Amino acid sequence: QVQLVESGGGLVQAGGSLRLSCAPSGSIFRINTMGWYRQAPGKQRDLVAVISSRNMTNYADSVKGRFTISRDNAKNTVYLRMNSLKPEDTAVYYCNADMLVSWSSLQRNYWGQGTQVTVSS
Repeated sequence: QVQLVESGGGLVQAGGSLRLSCAPSGSIFRINTMGWYRQAPGKQRDLVAVISSRNMTNYADSVKGRFTISRDNAKNTVYLRMNSLKPEDTAVYYCNADMLVSWSSLQRNYWGQGTQVTVSS
């Protein structure tokens, strides 16, 4: 069964940077929209950034100008570059993607297992 696998989380001081990566664990026919969401303790899961198959992007207001989402279609990978990190960015970050695992399959939405990002003040 295909899964999304994230990497790149960790502990960083305020003002620092991290880059998250996410890719499916197996063979994929097509990946459409990809995105990152985050969930802080006691809060709902919120959109951080999304990128379409044509590289159109959309960001949460709270991260505009600090975070950049990008994708490498040859590697089926989506990235989230996070600069000028703040303590309020601390959360579990989840990768999300709309994918078709084969030419005959229906598009489904997939989630990664999450990666912790902690920003210390």
